[in-house]
Amino acid sequence: MAADQGIQIAKDGVAEVSMTDARANLTQLIREVRYGGRSGAFTERGRRSAYVVPSEFYERAVRNAAILEELGGFATIPPDIPPEDHPEVVQRARIVYEALDEAEQRVDS
Repeated sequence: MAADQGIQIAKDGVAEVSMTDARANLTQLIREVRYGGRSGAFTERGRRSAYVVPSEFYERAVRNAAILEELGGFATIPPDIPPEDHPEVVQRARIVYEALDEAEQRVDS
């Protein structure tokens, strides 16, 4: 993207603006994000360096990260619990670990 082009909509729907043009286009970019329902990105040398996202997206992402962190705790066996004494804990950890691993593979593919 050339530096004098202002905001451009990328193939994936993200509104991009170069760092060179960011100040002149900041209000427009925020409106694209807030009212247009799309994410925005600042670019340097044609590569995205920072994103602007709708507040609902950010809040959902923070909540999802907390949920995944909590689930990750279920996928580990605490060191103070002997696995042979608590097979249900081992089973739960295995199920959660496998589910998280499968979800990660689906997202990455």
